[in-house]
Amino acid sequence: MSGRVVEELGARVMDITGGAPSSHHHSESLPYVQKVGKPRRQKLWTEIAATLKETFFHDDPLRPFKRPNKVAKGDLIAGLTIASLCIPQDIGYAKLANLAPQYGLLASFRRLCMLSWVAQRDIAIGPVAVVSLLLGTLLQNEIDPSNKEEYLRLAFTATFFAGITQATLATLMVGVRANFDPIRYWGFMAGAAITISLQQLKGLLGIKKFTKKTDVVSVMRSVFTAAHHGWNWQTILIGVSFLAFILIAKYIGKKKRKYFWLPAIAPLISVIISTFFVYITHAEKHGVQIVNHITKGVNPSSVNQIYFTGNYLVKGFRIGVVAGMIALTEAIAIGRTFAAMKDYQVDGNKEMVALGTMNVIGSMTSCYVATGSFSRSAVNFMAGCNTAVSNIVMSLVDLINIEAVILIWKVDKFDFVACMGAFFGVVFVSVEIGLLIAVTISFAKILLQVTRPRTALLGKLPRTTVYRNIQQYPEAMQVPGILIVRVDSAIYFSNSNYIKERILRWLVDEEEQLTKNSQPKIQYLIAEMSPVTDIDTSGIHALEELHRSLSKRGTFSFVEQLVLANPGQVVIDKLHASSFADLIGEDKIFLTVADAVLTCAPKTNEP
Repeated sequence: MSGRVVEELGARVMDITGGAPSSHHHSESLPYVQKVGKPRRQKLWTEIAATLKETFFHDDPLRPFKRPNKVAKGDLIAGLTIASLCIPQDIGYAKLANLAPQYGLLASFRRLCMLSWVAQRDIAIGPVAVVSLLLGTLLQNEIDPSNKEEYLRLAFTATFFAGITQATLATLMVGVRANFDPIRYWGFMAGAAITISLQQLKGLLGIKKFTKKTDVVSVMRSVFTAAHHGWNWQTILIGVSFLAFILIAKYIGKKKRKYFWLPAIAPLISVIISTFFVYITHAEKHGVQIVNHITKGVNPSSVNQIYFTGNYLVKGFRIGVVAGMIALTEAIAIGRTFAAMKDYQVDGNKEMVALGTMNVIGSMTSCYVATGSFSRSAVNFMAGCNTAVSNIVMSLVDLINIEAVILIWKVDKFDFVACMGAFFGVVFVSVEIGLLIAVTISFAKILLQVTRPRTALLGKLPRTTVYRNIQQYPEAMQVPGILIVRVDSAIYFSNSNYIKERILRWLVDEEEQLTKNSQPKIQYLIAEMSPVTDIDTSGIHALEELHRSLSKRGTFSFVEQLVLANPGQVVIDKLHASSFADLIGEDKIFLTVADAVLTCAPKTNEP
């Protein structure tokens, strides 16, 4: 077989052991081999206390505020800059969610209700386009937006459960919370960006009767149906003019960093100038739609408007879970991006708790779902934000990323399928279907990876004592009489049976090849355990069955024995607790693969 050592037996033993080929004196000639240590057990309360501290208080959350003079100026400038951006954005995002403008503005004010030091320092919180569109789409499927009171109550209910979902995930997904990979949702985000753009055609063209569906076919049919009698040229003139102004400002801000503030204040300038122009020309009398009156005042209580009973409770819960997950994914993606740029760490658990608390409080204070905003966070970063104080003062990352899609295709075809599935689902069906496709394919990949972990045959690299995958390193040579296998995952109930059967299949294939080439049969199976981070009862039971299968297959003593190399602390502790270490013998557990080969190889020469 490729990679198998074919030297004479004596030369082989000489190369592996560094000693004489004779096996009768191998115990005297072998060097000292370090054994795997058995870890000392800790008290249960000590383990719980250490886990809680590492999970919730491993850093000093008040550290950035110990130097107030340094952070105050940057935070003040950043906060005021974002405030100029959030006013027109919040009004527009509230419209996407089919809500009155004041609810978008109130949503940005809610950050005063939370401990801002908990949140990631560069994230600018508020309503965002994707979540607003998703929420509006899901809500109008249950209640017609014209029924304002019931629609608003369901929006607050969904916001409440979105917060509960985010806070709950912080408890149930410890260790996974910060690892939401935005790469799997780029397809969804790109599709949502196109859907949002298409939805703006209603306002840009001044169309009054517009479809409630979000797919591209229905939207374009609605647009062209109204072409002869529903378009308003005054609205188009105003919209195109200020859209061009905003795009030019964005271009200048990208080209010259010192003008970063120009794209931020361009929307607010557009709102002020267009409002003044409409006011002096009375353009509303010529079909130009205006916002009209915006209710004044701070956030009124909305606790009594949340559905805690009735049919809408379940509907609000379902909508809240979906919106909460998308909001959480976007916030984590933003946090990780800016943390990498500023070289600091993001505590995903705190992010989840902060976002969840904010949305729960927001649902009780007349706000709808909010999360980290891409555009506002970019402005926050460029304006010199140092801490989350800029979010209190306030109280360009593109969604379509062609380069990212190309990268996904090159790196992982499975992720590309998820990306494209989400994209086409959002564009041609609906936002929730696109999200469902992305989540389903991603979970399918996770399930496949968990139930079918990677395994590898190892061989010895020439002139070293290093053992590596023979497929990755074709020059690596397998050791005669020994089969070395590496399992690249934890061994759980979901994959333990597969791992056992895969190893047995390798043994059968190897023996057939050895018999065909008239080579010595396999006497030892060495399992490299360093990648195995954990093992459960089913995994230990699978190892026991593997050990018994090897014992039955041997025709005489010391044939096809199971040997373990480099098990971690958690794994070796469980192997001792289950008495598996006693079953195979502690002399069959080694610190490294090289030590195991060094000890086992001379015995393959015995008759």
